[in-house]
Amino acid sequence: MERLRVGVIGVGWFGTVHCRAIADHPQLELAALCDNSEERLAEMAREHGVARTCNDYRELVDDPEIDALAVVTPWDHHAEPTIAGLAAGKHVLVEKPMASTVEDCRRMCDAARDGDAILMVGHICRFNPRYIAAKREIDAGRIGKVVAINARRNVPARWVMDQLETIGPILHTCSHDTDMMLWLTGAKVVSTYAQTVNTLGCKYDDLAQLMYRFDSGASALYEGAWCMPDASPFELDERMSVIGTEGFIHIQDTFPNIAVCSKEGFRSPDTTYWPELHGITGGALREEWSYFARCIREGTRPALITPEEAMEVVRTVLAAHESAIGGAVVTLD
Repeated sequence: MERLRVGVIGVGWFGTVHCRAIADHPQLELAALCDNSEERLAEMAREHGVARTCNDYRELVDDPEIDALAVVTPWDHHAEPTIAGLAAGKHVLVEKPMASTVEDCRRMCDAARDGDAILMVGHICRFNPRYIAAKREIDAGRIGKVVAINARRNVPARWVMDQLETIGPILHTCSHDTDMMLWLTGAKVVSTYAQTVNTLGCKYDDLAQLMYRFDSGASALYEGAWCMPDASPFELDERMSVIGTEGFIHIQDTFPNIAVCSKEGFRSPDTTYWPELHGITGGALREEWSYFARCIREGTRPALITPEEAMEVVRTVLAAHESAIGGAVVTLD
């Protein structure tokens, strides 16, 4: 079967991860790259043998040789290339968070609904086998009704110092856990209260703690600390506990399920999201791309994560961000 030709818009740090996942996938061809940085374009083009590069995403949108687009730009630059790509009949996988405003999310949803091309938002945790197993147990009723969730997603400061000039943990990594909370409960958030602390002196606060109340009556707590010391023995401290009326589920992912101690220090390599497996990129990101490709091949819209669900995540984290700024509980309509 002919491979789907994918153009990647945005080849920053995570864009390069997507490039490797696409290049390693037997159903996909990394056909073109777009970025403002000529240096990044040249580096990725050399690494993957890609001849087609450009600085303007519209060139890929207009290219009849491109079947699908990966939009891996900053979140406030997701809407326009996504909408343009869908209008041109390109299938689009756009990174999470879906967009920086609910209105832009709605425009993206409308563009997907009005056309034949497929839109999927890259909520990678939905392809993490641990959360999938938790969802299966909850849907089977094995812990009863979900009444509380406690989650954390903490990273060393060295990962995020540059990002903290444009986005903070509530609007970024919290969207992962907010999506999981909405997915696992099948409920919506009706109110939120959040507080943040700035320990690093960047534009955005680097430590966030928040609470959610769901329309099911359940509550949730979340901690996102982007200020962990460089000596931390983990790349990502990711944990979630789900408490039900008849039991509980505890998910512990990358804190450390493998530990390596060497002369460089102590670390815990990724084994879940995009690990290198026998020379190729595997893990949840590969599964995400496999699912997206299957939807395209079968002509079906993604049911595992819909654009409307991704929009609800943005609506929820924006409310939490508003609460952190204003210092008061924010009610969601």
